[in-house]
Amino acid sequence: MSEEDGSVLDGAIAPEENLNLYGHDAALGFLARTYRSGKSHHAILIEGPEGIGKATLAFRFANHVLSHPDPKLAPDAISAPDPGSFPYRQIVAGASHNLLHLERPFDEKSGRRRMAITIEEVRRAGRFFAQTSGSDNWRIVIIDTADDLNRNAANAILKILEEPPKRAMFLVLSHAPGKLLPTIRSRCLPLALRPLSNEDLEAALKALGLEINPAARAQLLARANGSVAQALKLVNYGGLEILGAFEELLSLSDGARRRALHKLADALASKDSETVFSFFVESLLSRIEQDARTAALDGNLAIADRCADLASALKERIDVAVAYNLDRKQTIISAVEAYLSL
Repeated sequence: MSEEDGSVLDGAIAPEENLNLYGHDAALGFLARTYRSGKSHHAILIEGPEGIGKATLAFRFANHVLSHPDPKLAPDAISAPDPGSFPYRQIVAGASHNLLHLERPFDEKSGRRRMAITIEEVRRAGRFFAQTSGSDNWRIVIIDTADDLNRNAANAILKILEEPPKRAMFLVLSHAPGKLLPTIRSRCLPLALRPLSNEDLEAALKALGLEINPAARAQLLARANGSVAQALKLVNYGGLEILGAFEELLSLSDGARRRALHKLADALASKDSETVFSFFVESLLSRIEQDARTAALDGNLAIADRCADLASALKERIDVAVAYNLDRKQTIISAVEAYLSL
């Protein structure tokens, strides 16, 4: 649940600090049992949509393992970390010698995170294992997320997964595991997490102190799709208003629609946060992909193909615009116009 500049979403708690986890009791039970049995897999692929608690679960399990290094003596359930414990305090401070959190590196010049996890970051894992090779403690690497690994980084991770060091554990997070290298997936034990139920989502938001407008509750829950991150974007970043403005735009005639599009693009491009821009383009891409699925189910294969091709082309175009810091307003306008021309 991080913004592009590396900060946590407004209203969220960093996963390494978060003491609350909702909706994933079955996954926690599975991890507790397999760890206590002494047969825990050296690499676990924690997969599911963004913002449902994958990273929080990974850090909770890491705390459990580092607090109970002997599996036979570990409790049969994974509790919330003790904020006063040594492993928790070290992890939160980023000072743990037994845990490495790999994510997209921060670029001081641009003030943003880079587009990918590079091979230089993966080499940190090699140094991490080398420096702790004489230790009997567990060494845990959280890859957050594997979707962000570039090709060289993915191949470097694969080599470590093929011959893991003793008492090493990889917690590999992924929003879209189907896009990972098959060889990486084959060396990991998959652990799929589902979107949160409405009840669990509301409990998670309440724990964050987020007040839900009763009038907007149904729309919020429907739009959030079981994701805390999505709910925060909808409420704290004006996501509901943005989507409402877009829906209104679609109902207008050509001249009024173009004026409304420029107004919306100005608002999105003028925001300081990358989150608002990303929220809109991801929502647009998701809408086009849903249109493709709907058309395919209705037997309109030509329309389905056009939607699928457009979604792929727009994603590539937007990635290039972000990578080269191209004009955000024009990127939004051209993307929406392409959608309207379907």
